[in-house]
Amino acid sequence: MSLPATMKAMVFEGVGKPLQLKELPVPVPLANQVLIKVIACGVCRTDLHIIDGELDKPKLPLIPGHEIVGIIVKTGEGVTGMNEGQLIGLPWLGYTCGKCKYCTSGRENLCDNALFTGYTLDGGYAEYTLAYAQYCFPLDAMYGNANGAPLLCAGLIGYRSYSMIDAGAVNIGIYGFGTAAHILIQVALHQGKKIFAFTRDGDVVAQKFALSLGAAWAGDSSSSPPEKLDAAIIFAPVGNLVTKALQDVDKGGAVICGGIHMSDIPSFKYDILWGERMIRSVANLTRKDGVEFLKLAPQIPVKTDTQTFKLSGANEALESLRRGKIQGAAALVMG
Repeated sequence: MSLPATMKAMVFEGVGKPLQLKELPVPVPLANQVLIKVIACGVCRTDLHIIDGELDKPKLPLIPGHEIVGIIVKTGEGVTGMNEGQLIGLPWLGYTCGKCKYCTSGRENLCDNALFTGYTLDGGYAEYTLAYAQYCFPLDAMYGNANGAPLLCAGLIGYRSYSMIDAGAVNIGIYGFGTAAHILIQVALHQGKKIFAFTRDGDVVAQKFALSLGAAWAGDSSSSPPEKLDAAIIFAPVGNLVTKALQDVDKGGAVICGGIHMSDIPSFKYDILWGERMIRSVANLTRKDGVEFLKLAPQIPVKTDTQTFKLSGANEALESLRRGKIQGAAALVMG
């Protein structure tokens, strides 16, 4: 395939600065890497945490974006099992060392030497991007577009969060009904669960959206659900929701914090934790999570409600996400 010498990319140069549209050389894949022609890249709340300085160790300058759908157009030396022309998805986890105690015990998501797409590796807010081949996932053809992009982070983190609750849990609360929630509810309902959706107080639009997707109840985060919950998953980066969820879950219930960043959790009385309730965080993902979820998704099939923006509209997309104006998901599309 004939490749151009340059590409367009949106570049992050520091906190407080809008992303800049630049013309950059198309990168060349090194050993074990592939060059991907980006079809679409999801716009994620994690991108906001990076741009706002809440995740404060990005490479700079940086091309953000870690929910990437694309086509492999060139392979580096040593790449096996991936071919030019193949449709793939690229997630947040971009590299692990394979040697630390976490990697050797099935917990590569905690790798001490991990690299992350769109944070410590350049990501998908660009027409082309590089990736280590073993961290790419083959995608079903139905996801070879902008609607597939949110599966690569919101879908995967939602799935990992969901997998941490007891399989017997039926009443599940989701706090923060955004991109991850609108994907996860489809998985949970497919498996016979009841979903209770909590939104920002007064966000009637999000509550109606949750109900339209099959939630048993939707209401303000400050409200109490009509039934006790068996488990709760928090996607909103709001620390006081942890104590609220502890009050909403029944004895033995788990509160899973699904975000990479959260405001401080306030102190709370022991009695809302007592009764063998538990709090647990989710960090990154493993490739096993990706294989399992991306095999399950087309069987349901999982569909996303995705608003699209041109690459040059990345700043607009991020601001819409910041202001809670995105219903479902957002993605940048190339071309």
